[in-house]
Amino acid sequence: MTDNVVVLGAGYAGAGAIKSLEAELNGEASVTWISEQDYHLVLHESHRCVSDPSVQHKITIPVDEIKSPGTDFVQGEVTNVDTDDRVVELADDSEVEFDYLLVAIGSRTAFFGIDGLQEHAHTLKSLDDALGIHDAVVDAYREASRSDPAQVVVGGAGLSGIQTAGEIAELRDERSAPIDIKLVEGLDSVLPNGDPELQGALRKRLENKDIDILTGEFIGEVDEDTVYVGDDTELDYDVLVWTGGITGRDAVRDADLDQDERSHRIFAERDFQTDDERVFAIGDCALIDQPGDDPAPPTAQAAWQAAEVAGENLARSVRGRPLKTWTFEDKGTVVSVGEEAVAHGVSYMGFDVPISTFGGPVAKNLKKAIAAKWINSITGPGTAAKAWPDM
Repeated sequence: MTDNVVVLGAGYAGAGAIKSLEAELNGEASVTWISEQDYHLVLHESHRCVSDPSVQHKITIPVDEIKSPGTDFVQGEVTNVDTDDRVVELADDSEVEFDYLLVAIGSRTAFFGIDGLQEHAHTLKSLDDALGIHDAVVDAYREASRSDPAQVVVGGAGLSGIQTAGEIAELRDERSAPIDIKLVEGLDSVLPNGDPELQGALRKRLENKDIDILTGEFIGEVDEDTVYVGDDTELDYDVLVWTGGITGRDAVRDADLDQDERSHRIFAERDFQTDDERVFAIGDCALIDQPGDDPAPPTAQAAWQAAEVAGENLARSVRGRPLKTWTFEDKGTVVSVGEEAVAHGVSYMGFDVPISTFGGPVAKNLKKAIAAKWINSITGPGTAAKAWPDM
């Protein structure tokens, strides 16, 4: 009987793994791809929709343009994974059987128990989230004036927070809208744990965009009108966006897989195998072992790299062959701040860029090239070329 290999999720990890798996298997097993959405979202460019919703058509790629005709696609919400019976349970009460499973369902936003935050904040984990932020900001500034501008607060100054604040500033400037923007980070600098040179370059560009930066104190509470920061700071807001962290998905919370007790992200070895040899995990939903003390980072870059090896390892499992191990290779960071970008420590197409941190047209076009390279890898050069102008 032919084995059935099931892949959960259509993010970077899932879409990339499907391409790799199909290429490796060459029809030797049945492949089923399950996702809540029938498209892949180029998530690291979704912030573009905050300033320009029309970009959505360039960063959403239908699954039929990614998968081969021989791969079955099931659109549905995963509610549980039963490793004993080897079935994936869906919200419509249907089940999909598997012999081998790759869990790549991403993560959800972590609110860290901050009172009122989940109830009142927008997040940025989906296309609908990005479009919702756009609509909320537009509604807010239409009710505002120069003497009483709309107040937008972005919590968390990691990659998503910086890029979201930059797009809101871009929208403000393009429309000459009365908007004040505040970026709040509990740690001492923007892009915490980043290189100090990169942190300084990003702060400079954020400040040049008239974005107020508050660092060093955490958000402690939120109500429908106010964000309470530290012991003494109160920020009134019309729109609040929270980008402060990730945690695991409820869909695998009850699965009989070794997980982190707090986040419920799944522990995986360097070959992506979990404590169940038939179940693999990659992407943000997983804590993938790496040399040293830290797991692989929950980034698009890591998911892209992991997906190729994960697809090959699924095929190797089907054939009963030894699995490959994977080590994350950091190829640098490129961050957009509106129409500008900053790059740091970049290695691209096998070449190391000699300047460690730089901006300007080179950084901007590099960010476009990274997005285009990914789109090309999963669907082809035509789609990548069409997306290029809006990246």
